[in-house]
Amino acid sequence: MIDKGPVGNGASHGNCGLLCFSDVIPLCSPGTVGHEMARTLKRTSPLYIKPSLDISQMLWLLKFALKCTKAHKLTAARGKYEILNYSMGLFDSLLSLDGMSCDFEKKGMLTVFKNKKNFEAYQATSAFLDAYHMGAEKIEKKDLLELEPALCDDIAGGWLNRSDWHLRPDMLMDSWRKQLSQKGLIIEEHSSLIDFDIQGNSLKGVNTVKGRFKADFFVMAAGAWTPLTLRQLKLNLPVLPGKGYSITMERPGACPSHPLSLYEKNMVVTPWKSGYRLGGTMEFSGYNDVLSPKRLSNLVSGASAFLREPLGHPVIEEWTGLRPMTYDDLPVIDRAPSHENLMIATGHGMLGLTLAPGTGKIICDMIYGREPEINIRPFGIDRFR
Repeated sequence: MIDKGPVGNGASHGNCGLLCFSDVIPLCSPGTVGHEMARTLKRTSPLYIKPSLDISQMLWLLKFALKCTKAHKLTAARGKYEILNYSMGLFDSLLSLDGMSCDFEKKGMLTVFKNKKNFEAYQATSAFLDAYHMGAEKIEKKDLLELEPALCDDIAGGWLNRSDWHLRPDMLMDSWRKQLSQKGLIIEEHSSLIDFDIQGNSLKGVNTVKGRFKADFFVMAAGAWTPLTLRQLKLNLPVLPGKGYSITMERPGACPSHPLSLYEKNMVVTPWKSGYRLGGTMEFSGYNDVLSPKRLSNLVSGASAFLREPLGHPVIEEWTGLRPMTYDDLPVIDRAPSHENLMIATGHGMLGLTLAPGTGKIICDMIYGREPEINIRPFGIDRFR
């Protein structure tokens, strides 16, 4: 494994650790654009798009808007469900291995509402998920405050989705690294790619700052950086970096027992046995790792609107990372069209952790000439042509 930095130090490190198997509905759904425009005008949107003359970003945003149709919602949901359900079964097996210490719990996730109208309207979302056996349980205010006394009194209610799990991602990365190293995996860190060694329609090796590495097959799983890495191969993937933020701290005294999705703030609160994290936002501002004080402040104020004790002390880490976003909210899992021994796995958006096992197993089957166990046509590169 070749990594440009420390293994697991990118989006795998600072995400909120949610295994969102119920996240079937694509981001590009009917009404999304209008909803976010209205929230932007009210200055309540978690979305920020940096003004830019970048043509590729403009085209991506236009294509995202064009995908916000009922037909795409239904098609994408079917594709997402297959790989989400597949990953759930694989995660169950992987997390049962000895030595997988990562604060893993199957408690479900609570979506909490301040606005009564939003709370009642979520019935339609849950009904859509029922078709995939992923529907949520409605919890009225009184029962919700008994279930989660860490919440403020002025909440309207919540929906509990028991299909979702959570864990601590940095601990998971450490555990997986130990497991794989024991099985003989060689990891080359701080090995930025220089270029590919190409012969005909296949790759023979990669040249890095730490030397040349040869292989029979190559897997490109570079997250948001995948399009930049593939430029030499003249393969243009419409993947944009979507910037997210998180704040990690010790558990507060009044700590939620479930991970929470704070609906009106579009952010997440994740409690672990060993800590506590606030996370969210979606910022399209290019490839940068600059921490925005305003974005971090929004996470704090968002949690303060829902929780009696929103912060733990001390703060351990303030973090930002990039998610690989496709305009149709489906991952790219395919063989490179021009290089037969190059596999590409990217574009997982906010589901990189959740879809990791399914993606890995699909890529493995492709390399060994086996038919993948689920339909992977929705994730093919040809859909962008």
